[in-house]
Amino acid sequence: MENEQAVLALAALAQPTRLQAFRTLVQHEPDGLPAGELARLLEVPQNTLSAHLSVLARAGLVSSIRHSRSIVYRIDLAQFQRVALFLLQDCCGGRPEVCAPVVASLTPCCPPKRKEKNRV
Repeated sequence: MENEQAVLALAALAQPTRLQAFRTLVQHEPDGLPAGELARLLEVPQNTLSAHLSVLARAGLVSSIRHSRSIVYRIDLAQFQRVALFLLQDCCGGRPEVCAPVVASLTPCCPPKRKEKNRV
């Protein structure tokens, strides 16, 4: 990742409504949310949210797909991962033990659900 891409992504997240939209969309992965539902959850006008989602999309952090009459937004977790890795890439200066606590804290907070076997 280039500096310019990282700055664009970080700048997109450096605004309260966009940050909250990003976090809300993360909670609704992998299905995403229709723009109207996201606006309702964030309690912001749809046209205001549309402008914020455009900034996040230009930064590569969200994508959208049209379903009938609504547009569903999803987080691009791969892009966010690239940003996070970019920030941590040189943090330890060749000493991985320095970054170990940070990396450990990035482990998933919500482990995947195990499929339960059907009991008869």
